Amino acid sequence: MEKEWVSKMGTFVGTLLCILILPVVVINCTLLFKSHINRERVPNIAGTFPMVVLTDSMYPEFQAGDLIFCHTKSASDVRPGDVIAFFDPAGNGKSIVTHRVESITTDENGSLAWVTKGDANNVKDNAVVPAKNLAGVYRRRIQGLGNAVVFMQTSKGMMVCVVFPILLFVMYDAVRRNRYEKNRIYAMECERRNQV
Repeated sequence: MEKEWVSKMGTFVGTLLCILILPVVVINCTLLFKSHINRERVPNIAGTFPMVVLTDSMYPEFQAGDLIFCHTKSASDVRPGDVIAFFDPAGNGKSIVTHRVESITTDENGSLAWVTKGDANNVKDNAVVPAKNLAGVYRRRIQGLGNAVVFMQTSKGMMVCVVFPILLFVMYDAVRRNRYEKNRIYAMECERRNQV
């Protein structure tokens, strides 16, 4: 009875690991694939993309270590008060900042742009944000999960969160199959002896 309970528990844990790991792997592969196809845009799934917050410039809305989700939106629909994710016009062209829109303005070409500011900052951002730099609009956050995501991207994190659970599942499955085969052979041997 105890062996049967352990076997059922092992099967449950193995199934749970697969259910948890499989979506993460699929989402990561999809985002990686999309990022290689179009390097000019932030990869998204159904218009939504995750981002890890690295600074406290938007505290208390969200803070360093949080995982936030942004949604793609037309630049013409952005309003003052919206929190937008954008390619930093004062940066290297690859870094993304998430700050609140203070007001709508135009850039040096007369095109739509925004004046932005981090909620925790005392001053507005130096450069206006052109509409072409818009990545998306902030929707929600999961507090602290960004730290786990950053850890999972390290080699140690990959080992702990992906490789190790898969190895455990494979080892458990091998032991379970071996035990099943031994029990089957034992049952056949008992049946053969009873027939003699």
